[in-house]
Amino acid sequence: MIAKLVVWALKARWGLSAVIITANLSGLAVIVIGLWLSGFFGRLGEDWMRTMALVAIYPAIGLLAGVGLAMRDRGRYFGWLDQTRRPTPEEARRLLRLPIAITVRALALWIPGVVVVTATFTHLTEIDTPGVTASLFTLGALQSAAVTFLIVDRLIRPTIPVVSAVLSDTVHWSSSVLVRVIVTWAVAGAMPLAMLIVVLADPATPASDRIPTAIYLSAVGIGVGALATAILARAVASPMRTLRLALDLISRGETHVRVPVGSSGEVGRLEHSVNELAANLRERERMRAVFGRHVGAQVAERALTGGMDLTGDVRVVSALFVDVTGSVALSTGLSPQEFVAKLNRLLSIVVAATEENDGLVNKFEGDAALCIFGAPIALRDNATPALRAARRIRDEVTASGELDVGIGVAHGQVFAGDVGTDTRLEFTVIGDAVNEAARLTTEAKEAPRRILVSGAVIEAAAPHEREQWTRYDSILLRGMQEPTACWTDIEQPAPQGEDSPTTALGGTDNLAPTDATSEPVFGGADSRATEDSAPERVADTAPKPSADNTDDPAPISAMTEIRSAATEAE
Repeated sequence: MIAKLVVWALKARWGLSAVIITANLSGLAVIVIGLWLSGFFGRLGEDWMRTMALVAIYPAIGLLAGVGLAMRDRGRYFGWLDQTRRPTPEEARRLLRLPIAITVRALALWIPGVVVVTATFTHLTEIDTPGVTASLFTLGALQSAAVTFLIVDRLIRPTIPVVSAVLSDTVHWSSSVLVRVIVTWAVAGAMPLAMLIVVLADPATPASDRIPTAIYLSAVGIGVGALATAILARAVASPMRTLRLALDLISRGETHVRVPVGSSGEVGRLEHSVNELAANLRERERMRAVFGRHVGAQVAERALTGGMDLTGDVRVVSALFVDVTGSVALSTGLSPQEFVAKLNRLLSIVVAATEENDGLVNKFEGDAALCIFGAPIALRDNATPALRAARRIRDEVTASGELDVGIGVAHGQVFAGDVGTDTRLEFTVIGDAVNEAARLTTEAKEAPRRILVSGAVIEAAAPHEREQWTRYDSILLRGMQEPTACWTDIEQPAPQGEDSPTTALGGTDNLAPTDATSEPVFGGADSRATEDSAPERVADTAPKPSADNTDDPAPISAMTEIRSAATEAE
């Protein structure tokens, strides 16, 4: 109900005037009824009608002046609302000053009236207690001004979200919790009790009139106090509940929550801070996701938790190389977009097979990829998942029929850690196992099963995995002094009714052309693996998968809960 009245007052061109005049007339009514109950008007004499007519002149003038000023204020403070646009920064700051501005103006209209009314009653009647009269009207003026402040402060609250979108800092001292509490205390207790004291201390008021007056002022104090306290409690408790719900959702990872800013005091600043917190966490998660997609989730987590220092250690790992056969011929016959699309499909297979076997895709460059099993997260058995991943990559690439690849797997000690400088770090692995895997990849392009692994990998693998592999040959890899015992996987019989895998993997009719001179490219076209080279560095030139849209709307459950809380606040 209150919310509907507030919206109506904002939309109606004379709504602000009605609110202000009602607040001031309520204060005047409290004074007049109090004077009537105390027998004040009975002591005005026979010419009381003339006296009241003269006394009413200034209130009538003040009423007309108040209506005119309020109509002017409607256009000055809410003109942007009528034009259905956002306020300018100056208009927004002016709107935040509206409650205190109207309250000060109300007091400016009341104080001369107190002087005029007191002087008129003293001059035209035989009442010799001008102090009592002046005190009652002064307290009524303060009561009216305080009520006006609370009502106008409540009136502009629906506009605060719009103001906060224009001004980053929406705090104004007049709407602070402290000021609201003090004004509410004045309206609820201080003013009614002060008027009660004045009436009871009036020597001209008989005892029979003081009792109903005291009861009346007490009832006014209780009623107004209950209403003002309820409004204050809701103004603080409702946004606090909304903030609690929002923080609960944020703590559960739903960072798209946004709290409507509904106050220009400390509570509004807190609401704004919660929105900034959610935005910062959302940006942090976005950066974390982007970082993880570029360097791998494991490396990203390691970097975020380990700081900026250069760290690393010697690990026994299994290195898996994948390289496309005949990539030069393929890239020549296809448009760049088509070739990149094929590579992206290949790399998606590599990433899925590696990550689902607890490995890390450490590097992309062009048509090749380096995958590590056992670093940065140590695995009790890193050879078995590397072999599983190799077979899966080969099978899925062959099934797609788009590309032909060579896969090499080696096992041994490497340095796994950060290399670079304080301004640019990269997690990498350096060691003979990496070089050996690269050389095996080159030879694997000529092998019928397209996979060659070193004997060290087979020895380190679990027994059930070793059963899937057979000795292929001993090959003197380029740059190596001794031949390397190479193994390849055993062809599995196809289920009844399906084509033989021999045709798919052993034959060459359905394979892409083989480039016998090509090797895995790591470090650029002019820096292929050589005898002296350390494991090659991979530049950040891998095809970039399309980024997720991290600005998706919040989960329905999150925003529904927040909107429900805001609705209940009214």
